[in-house]
Amino acid sequence: MKIEPWKYCNHLTNYSRFKTREVNVGNIGIGGNNPIRIQSMTTTDTMDTEATVAQSIRMIEAGCELVRITAPSKKEAENLQNIKDELRKRGYNTPLVADIHFTPNAALIAAQIVEKVRINPGNYADKKKFESIEYTEEAYQEELERIREKFVPLIEICKKHNTAMRIGTNHGSLSDRIMSRYGDTPLGMVESALEFVRICRENDYHDIILSMKSSNPQVMVQAYRLLVHKMMQEGMNYPLHLGVTEAGEGEDGRIKSAMGIGTLLEDGLGDTIRVSLTEEPEFEIPVAKKLIAKYENLSKNKKITSLQEISDYRINPFEYSKRETNTVKNIGGHHHPVVMADLSLLDSISQKTLFALGYRYNVNDDKWNIGDMAADYIFTGNKTINFNLPGTLGVICFYQEWKKQKLPQHYPFLSPKEFMASSPNEISSEINFLYACNDDLTEEFLTKLNNTQNAVLVIDTYHPLGLQEQRLIFNKLIAKDIKTPVIIGRAYQNLSIEQLQLDASRDFGALLLDGLGDGIFIAAENCGSLSDVNQLAFGILQASRTRISKTEYISCPSCGRTLFDLQETTAKIRAVTNHLKGVKIGIMGCIVNGPGEMADADYGYVGTGVGKITLYKEKKVVKRNIPEDKAVEELIQLIKDNNDWVEP
Repeated sequence: MKIEPWKYCNHLTNYSRFKTREVNVGNIGIGGNNPIRIQSMTTTDTMDTEATVAQSIRMIEAGCELVRITAPSKKEAENLQNIKDELRKRGYNTPLVADIHFTPNAALIAAQIVEKVRINPGNYADKKKFESIEYTEEAYQEELERIREKFVPLIEICKKHNTAMRIGTNHGSLSDRIMSRYGDTPLGMVESALEFVRICRENDYHDIILSMKSSNPQVMVQAYRLLVHKMMQEGMNYPLHLGVTEAGEGEDGRIKSAMGIGTLLEDGLGDTIRVSLTEEPEFEIPVAKKLIAKYENLSKNKKITSLQEISDYRINPFEYSKRETNTVKNIGGHHHPVVMADLSLLDSISQKTLFALGYRYNVNDDKWNIGDMAADYIFTGNKTINFNLPGTLGVICFYQEWKKQKLPQHYPFLSPKEFMASSPNEISSEINFLYACNDDLTEEFLTKLNNTQNAVLVIDTYHPLGLQEQRLIFNKLIAKDIKTPVIIGRAYQNLSIEQLQLDASRDFGALLLDGLGDGIFIAAENCGSLSDVNQLAFGILQASRTRISKTEYISCPSCGRTLFDLQETTAKIRAVTNHLKGVKIGIMGCIVNGPGEMADADYGYVGTGVGKITLYKEKKVVKRNIPEDKAVEELIQLIKDNNDWVEP
């Protein structure tokens, strides 16, 4: 089937869910016309029936619609029957999912007990040795035949027992065979799953759900989009389970999850989601509910005016490529995206106000100290600043206010009407911030914009499909080869800080992941403190990998395989390493989520036995089976040995 080169969703500038086939998992349907389902995973020892049942009930009562339980060996798979029986006895009929890695025999047992099994195509029939292998076509087909022999027995059991299956690719655990042919790429992730899907189809088994998880939202989004594109080409429409794996804890975990999951939900992709946080699993459910609430409302609202459809999409949704822009002062070109903070609603602005934006004023030295998360510009509206500013900070004020004094480090903010009426000698010779929404981008406006060398466009939207409208703006600029830098602006009002984190991460992240935007401007009224909003802006840039300002932690959410207390250990490691800007540290509870899921990390801390930790430098083991009470100290030494340590 001929599919447009960029096609991965129904519409780029409207909202409608990509129609997938319905797959029944126990008493619920996934895909088709069913609502987006929410799931999570237990963190208890699967052999501890009572603890697993109790935690499952907490998850279910929080709103979890599928409960996943690890089955690392045959004995855990067999104990799923006791867990299921006890839950049913207590009146809970929520479908159970067995999580399988490395052990096909456990999958064969679990598929006869629970309503769904999850297999990882990277390790169901392969052992990962990080070897590069040259395959002839004949040798590759022999490998597929070997996989078929191991996989078909599971398919037959699933068909016999009406058991659904998730074929879940993890970015970090691609097989050596896939890595050798496709590399560490979204395409490799997609082909890893499709090899197994094609075997299912050969055997007339279609109760399949697919996932493409990564701890990097950019990789995750590209892989899901490419999967849908490939399914369209091959006439498939299997449901999608969305998740950013090993997202971490607290604000960082919420930002990453909302960015990856939210970007795809905006395009109508996704039939079930899991927010993977290094927290108790029942705490994941309210976050997931907040993420999907918008789309439940959009599906019901038939009155939204559709935007102009994009027929010629100029952005590659499957590969990252930053939009080429001019350099205007420190914005655009090869500069990282800037952060613009909103101070326009404050009654007054003092030196102390800037403390919340990453600046500290030392009275004795009469100097400003600038932090790694210091805002680059402040929008002050109708106010100017009358004290000595940090040298790196710019002030943006309304055009009419700017014209009165033209103070140093102050720049004008022009409405579309003011911009169109102005002449070159009436605006700043350094930098001008031009506000515009989609409807302002007339031919005359775009022509003048293209001829104004010192302009930065600040785009805004008030459409219910705000992301889609801003995507349309970027496509218009690219189509006309206009290289003006763009700061993405969004306004929010009366939200909790968590809801702001989720909404803003989705709204800005979806564009940043496509290489769009030279800065972000979060205008948040009554949505948390100035410090909260500034920290969020830098967190969004960090999660999109467009500006690094802090240490990054890739930590799994824990499960029954975990060999230490992940929440406690993550907090302990964070306390001594959170000053290492740009360093990525993977904290994994077991070997399944070890060298695989932390493939993106610089250093790894992995549980390999009770009370035993193995340390990695990237994918290579450096020290094995260190006593847990010595492991953090050894991790610090490893970082020092590789010259990545700086003193706090």
